[in-house]
Amino acid sequence: MQGKATLKCMLLGGVLATAAVMTSAARADTKWDLPTGYPVSNLHTENLQQMATDVEKATGGKLKIVIHPNGSLLKANEIKRGVQTGQVQMGEILMSLLANENPVFGVDAVPFLATSYQDSYKLWQASRAVTDKVLDKQGMKLLYAVAWPPQGIYANKPINAAADMKGLKWRAYNPATSKIAELVGAQPVTIQAADLAQALATGTVNSFMSSGATGVDTKVWESVKYFYTVDAWLPKNMLVVSKKSFAALDKPTQDALLKTVAEAEKRGWQISEQKTREYLAVLGKNGMTVQPPSPQLKQDMQKLGQVMVEDWAKGAGDDGKAILDAYKK
Repeated sequence: MQGKATLKCMLLGGVLATAAVMTSAARADTKWDLPTGYPVSNLHTENLQQMATDVEKATGGKLKIVIHPNGSLLKANEIKRGVQTGQVQMGEILMSLLANENPVFGVDAVPFLATSYQDSYKLWQASRAVTDKVLDKQGMKLLYAVAWPPQGIYANKPINAAADMKGLKWRAYNPATSKIAELVGAQPVTIQAADLAQALATGTVNSFMSSGATGVDTKVWESVKYFYTVDAWLPKNMLVVSKKSFAALDKPTQDALLKTVAEAEKRGWQISEQKTREYLAVLGKNGMTVQPPSPQLKQDMQKLGQVMVEDWAKGAGDDGKAILDAYKK
């Protein structure tokens, strides 16, 4: 009887030891939350989802990233703070949303500074180190940034010159778009991307600057009928991670994450450029008038851009000068 009891204890001990090992392994797996302000079908969100899938595969399941789209976990203007305070481990942020905090974040929203994918990427390379430095001091690590398609003007009436924008209820989502409203005499109304469709439907706004992607995401043709491809700038979304969360990963997992996000950045830029024409085609198929700006509107917007470049450079100080010098090389 004693032998049977001993055997029973040994078997039980083995089961408990195995369970402990399994529990320890489960605890070794890390789950991160990644909020973004854009819908599931958005090009940036799709890229993030692919990145998350690739990270889980590359780390053998040791790091799982859960995407929370469309402001479902944190609103777009809350995401940076969420990463800083440890509420979430990662976040995707429209860089120019933070321009009031530091002008460096707004360089890609300065009208007519960089108006093509090639120039926008060059501007990003010129500003990346400075951006990373700013984020590092705030407890975050920059992982990547991906451009949106070029920004055009949406309106509920024909716009042939800047004067035609006077009095429009203009969606503002960053300092640059607020400044444009001020310069053309429009009425700025702060609306984030997740709330844009409702704001258009209720008449809260009837004009704004954004990309073809935003137009398709929000089915703008239900509220406005004109889109002018002024290609004013290509804003970027950046992906950041808490330095504390990143440091808690083992070295192989860190390396796998960095390799995967580098691939995601390259893919994101390619997808954004490829989809630009597709978005404009969808707007046209849904009854919108999609056309280049008139010579007068183009001239007016370029003058406005010159004013804003000078203003930005003054506000950005030495960091701004370093960025512009590197970009112009």
